[in-house]
Amino acid sequence: RCKTAILKLDRGVSGLGNALVDVDGALGEGALARAPQLEDTESEVGTYLHALADQGGIVEERIEGEDFRSPSAQLRISPSGQVEILSTHDQVLGGPHGQTYFGCRFPADSEYAPRIAAEALKVGRRLAREGVIGRCAVDFVAVRQKGEWQPYAIEINLRCGGTTHPFMAISTLTDGAYDPLAAEFRTPLGDLKHYVATDHLDAPAYSALTPDDLLDVVGERSLGWDAEREAGVALHMVSALAVAGRIGLTAIGDTPSEAQALYRELKQTLDGLAAKAGVTYSRLQPRAPAARVAGPRTR
Repeated sequence: RCKTAILKLDRGVSGLGNALVDVDGALGEGALARAPQLEDTESEVGTYLHALADQGGIVEERIEGEDFRSPSAQLRISPSGQVEILSTHDQVLGGPHGQTYFGCRFPADSEYAPRIAAEALKVGRRLAREGVIGRCAVDFVAVRQKGEWQPYAIEINLRCGGTTHPFMAISTLTDGAYDPLAAEFRTPLGDLKHYVATDHLDAPAYSALTPDDLLDVVGERSLGWDAEREAGVALHMVSALAVAGRIGLTAIGDTPSEAQALYRELKQTLDGLAAKAGVTYSRLQPRAPAARVAGPRTR
């Protein structure tokens, strides 16, 4: 019997509809209400269980191993029933229990990417027979067991997802294509490309910045997209910077390390800019008049 299970709401998004359940604890107490550990810290167990009863959900065994990854495969199903593997990604998860989607790395690790592509193709062909058309994705869990990676399919998402727009960005910018058998993305000139992407580069201090601040510093540091090198950072959600202190980006490089370095440099640049803007902002704020301290009276 598994030690931990995962509850998932049917309408959950980005892992926020997930909850961990200690199976032994739930069975021992005979009540589910005290068992779930919610991924959404702003929700309550009672509200979650009401949503579970209202919209439905599933229960999964939590798969564990020596090492743990969360890859996914993206597909496109044509009206004629043809299934195409568009991409594979390693999803970057975080949150209280590692269930919240924060971003992705492309392509997925070559040690298991061809295998999950093959399994996703089987799923896609079945979906095509059921009449599904358009983009969809299959999420996996990959664990290393006795030195070998073992993938398990866990979810089907009949929609565009968090990996859709980064892949569309690199496809549009480079006119390249992904080879699912080789687990490689190459441009028409044969150059390999990789990226790191997120919709969640955020911090409270970022709200002191404007989109123009961001675009100016990206240009000054030459971090933006370089069409000649076919590398650099493609930004999105820029207008959310001043409102929510958040931006999204796709950092594209020739190697995984170059893509990660671009992401890290932009984050460090943004952190420094926000710190400087915060100091300037505080200096510009009107100060409250100093309280008068009563001194000794003189007669």
